[in-house]
Amino acid sequence: MEQVPPAGRRGKPDFGSQRWELPPLILHPFADQQTPGKLLESSKASLMLYGLLPSEDIAEDELTRKLLEGRMCEIRMLFFVGKDLARWMGQCMEFVSRIEALKGAGLTEQSFAALLIDHPPEEVRAKLRKWGVHDFRAIFSRALGLNAVFRESPAPSFLTDDFVRHYYRYADHLFACRQSLSPYTAIGPENFHFELYASGEYSRLLEREWGAE
Repeated sequence: MEQVPPAGRRGKPDFGSQRWELPPLILHPFADQQTPGKLLESSKASLMLYGLLPSEDIAEDELTRKLLEGRMCEIRMLFFVGKDLARWMGQCMEFVSRIEALKGAGLTEQSFAALLIDHPPEEVRAKLRKWGVHDFRAIFSRALGLNAVFRESPAPSFLTDDFVRHYYRYADHLFACRQSLSPYTAIGPENFHFELYASGEYSRLLEREWGAE
């Protein structure tokens, strides 16, 4: 039987005053025009099913259908966020492999996931607040949880209704499992910094830089 390595984060090593600029995290758009409406209908259906809003004589089966449609939209959005996050963590690992001082420091993808979710730079927090994203920890951790099991955006027919309805609970546990697969070194923004961009914003930034050359 395969031996499971000790799990969890290690203490922070002493990197002193050194500060490294990691690759930027670029998030791509993931919603279509119908998504906001379906999410709103799903939220209302959930409140109706739990008796927190009047059901307006809508059949329970119809409310459940609207709820599941909205949950599938959420799963799809988180799946694409997870792809962006996984791509960024891979880029961070490539960056580390080129820095002699960081080789052998125990940095893994989990190190950068924890940095993003638990200790992102203040500029990243501020941009997320500006975008209206306040519970980014739940969004990013669940996105990475789903990324751990889905290679492509899953079709509704491949998922049970129970999973779709309660996917966020499964995603929370999947992320915890992903983080505990191997030991990793904890890092913080005092030594590791990165910028956050929407894809269109980053493209415009590159265009300005190229135009200045």
